[in-house]
Amino acid sequence: MDPKLLEILVCPVCKGPLVYHRAALELVCKPCRLAYPVKDGIPVMLADEARELTDGAA
Repeated sequence: MDPKLLEILVCPVCKGPLVYHRAALELVCKPCRLAYPVKDGIPVMLADEARELTDGAA
């Protein structure tokens, strides 16, 4: 994931910062507890495509 892209991407729900989890290929929004998938190097920034995090995740 390009570091410059990470600087400008925000959560589409709360506009908060995202953290890239390389092993899971996801961008995580901790306040919303949502994980957005990264498919073929492209972040899928749709709330409908996001995975809700469980208590142990994040």
